[in-house]
Amino acid sequence: MNVFKNVKKLDYLLLTSMILLMIAGWFIMYSASYQEHMSTGVDYAKKQFVWMMIALVIFFVIVCIDYHFLLNISFIIYGVILVLLFLVLVLGDKRFGARRWIGIGGFTLQPSELAKFGVILAVVKYLVWDIENRFKLKYIIICGIIVGIPSILIFKQPDLGTMLTFVPTICAMLFAAGMRWRYIIIAWALSIASAPFLWAHLRPYQKKRVFTFLYPEHDPFGSGYSVIQSKIAVGSGGILGKGWLGGTQNQLNFIPERHTDFIFSVVGEEWGFVGSLALVTLFFMVISAGFNIAHKAPDVSGKILALGITTIFGFQVSVNIGMTIGLLPVTGIPLPFISYGGTSLLATMAMMGLLQNIYMRRFMF
Repeated sequence: MNVFKNVKKLDYLLLTSMILLMIAGWFIMYSASYQEHMSTGVDYAKKQFVWMMIALVIFFVIVCIDYHFLLNISFIIYGVILVLLFLVLVLGDKRFGARRWIGIGGFTLQPSELAKFGVILAVVKYLVWDIENRFKLKYIIICGIIVGIPSILIFKQPDLGTMLTFVPTICAMLFAAGMRWRYIIIAWALSIASAPFLWAHLRPYQKKRVFTFLYPEHDPFGSGYSVIQSKIAVGSGGILGKGWLGGTQNQLNFIPERHTDFIFSVVGEEWGFVGSLALVTLFFMVISAGFNIAHKAPDVSGKILALGITTIFGFQVSVNIGMTIGLLPVTGIPLPFISYGGTSLLATMAMMGLLQNIYMRRFMF
């Protein structure tokens, strides 16, 4: 399908929100990385702009390809993702104690971000293929295996935040497929029951993040430093903020990782409550559009796929903002469209393309 001949079929709420978030994200990221650019010469804003152009191409390509074709090759995509996840453990670049990045053809990719796209497609393909057995326990077990294999590889990197995004996403997809509530509750119960095992295998710095969330003031110059400085930045913005490039916490380098994990603190400081509310409203518009697309999807596979994408997007937004203002533990989950990161932007735009793809075909079946 040629998307340019079917512009009337696009979801303009989703398209407008997405474009505004991308534009706002670039300006926020420019400010967040300005001082580092001045001191090191690394131009994150320029790199992100290049990724934005590539992501837009990916978006339009996916819009033009029937999502049923992508579902048909989903396990090929899933297999490629597994290979990349394995290679990153063997050949990946190690940064900050984690091995999550791999260089391919002059680009640095983060396979765990791409896994969100690949795993969702594979799960939808299985759920629809075996939907007659949706009332049986094996339905959730096989689905858990599909998710579990990449989750183990992601956990080994370690990237706990990305692994956790699959939990609410898969539960929402199972619900959309018609799985009985009691089985979904069992899945949640098993997830909670596995917490002691998960805790025993966490790295020391990951355990420290949990303690920091509970008692950040106990180590204000160590593990609690980032959260404390982030909350100070958000609070100091007041109603209207200090203006673009005017945030003191940001420009004086008080906030670590402010162009990635803690970028919402820059929003709070420089744009204030009004700017933060506007950004959250745009996120809400994307999520609202996603649920609307799931409701109007032409078939079961489109419904499950749209709901899965919307859930994973909403979860990332909620967790990132929550950890920035001290309501949730620090997990390293990026803020979609806003945080610096090419692979994250590619995965997000690919999923937005799938949502538009589903919406454009709502009257074709």
